Amino acid sequence: MNPKDSLILKTARGVIKSESAAVSGLTAALDASFVKAVRLLERCQGKAVLLGVGKSGLIARKIAATLASTGTRSVYLHPVESLHGDLGMIAADDVAVALSYSGETEETAKLLPILKRQGLPVISITNNAGSRMGRYSDVVLRLRVKSEACPMDIVPTSSTTAMLALGDALAVTLMTLKGFGRNHFARLHPGGNLGKLLNLKVGDLMHKGSQNPVVEEGAAVAAALRVMTSTRAGAVSVTGKGGRLTGYFTDGDLRSRLQDGSLDLAAPVKGVMTRSPLTVHPETPAMEAARLISEHRIDNLPVTDSKSGRPVGIIDERDLLKEGLG
Repeated sequence: MNPKDSLILKTARGVIKSESAAVSGLTAALDASFVKAVRLLERCQGKAVLLGVGKSGLIARKIAATLASTGTRSVYLHPVESLHGDLGMIAADDVAVALSYSGETEETAKLLPILKRQGLPVISITNNAGSRMGRYSDVVLRLRVKSEACPMDIVPTSSTTAMLALGDALAVTLMTLKGFGRNHFARLHPGGNLGKLLNLKVGDLMHKGSQNPVVEEGAAVAAALRVMTSTRAGAVSVTGKGGRLTGYFTDGDLRSRLQDGSLDLAAPVKGVMTRSPLTVHPETPAMEAARLISEHRIDNLPVTDSKSGRPVGIIDERDLLKEGLG
């Protein structure tokens, strides 16, 4: 390896090492102040107002977005714009969260006394608890970053990484306390691939109607095979009294019977079917169906009505894979 390549790797490893140390140092720094900050945000009847300029402002934007997407109403406001009219976006029941590594950033520090006079609780994220920003805060979350990752100890690197991690810790702790789960997350993320994965239900993908092969348990194996092969499902649902699902007969069952020589085409299918098979319902998340198919190493699942127990469809691994599931 030539000297320049060695320098590249040495520098990159040094940056990652420095930023890792900044983040790992936060675990020991978490104390009653963090608990107080979480409680303030948990009780907040308004919204969390994230403040910061420069690189700290960019991190504040990301923290606001993470809070909003995990069940805590939040917004980012630029301190300069706030001093020129945007203070009207702040309500009396809000909580301010200000970010500044030094705690002396002029625009942010100038805004906090105004917010305090309006009665807003203020949480600051800074490396300097005794700074102007710290003095006007109800809670100070200190970063305790020893140095930046750049050779001059100037470029915001380790400090912004630590800010981001601390913001994530606030957001995830709040969503845990609020019981914010998968269904809540899905409602807030309807778009994109993530939204699709979270919102797709089995009912959206299952084969139904003529593409949902069903026979009664008294039908002969030969008849069950004819129904099965009339579709691409490679399986047939078997019903008993009241049309409820009692079994499932698949091409895997067929191969197994052929191999051991026990297949009797004239015998009732209930004698060779899989009894009480694993099932899903139309309202089951498609992600859950994909997990079950993968975990049990099967090709498809019968879909039953959650109330009547009747087979209403079949969900196939291939359809899930087309949607990026599995």
